[in-house]
Amino acid sequence: MTATAENTEEQSAKGRTPTHRLYIVTGDGENAIWRPIGAGWSHSDGKGFNLTCDAMPLQGRLVMREVKPKAVANDQSGGIS
Repeated sequence: MTATAENTEEQSAKGRTPTHRLYIVTGDGENAIWRPIGAGWSHSDGKGFNLTCDAMPLQGRLVMREVKPKAVANDQSGGIS
């Protein structure tokens, strides 16, 4: 995802930073390829999400993961958790 697309996503939910990232995942296990394609913001009541997608995949599976603070993400070794 480009810096411009990421900045646009971050501004689109009333200026809030996304709580989740949306990925298209192809393959399985160690061979899986994760491509970020959007972002999500949780609803204030916790019962849903607003999503922004930069692409709509024709293959693979959609996976939405919680965004971790950078300090936590940098402490982990490799891969997406």
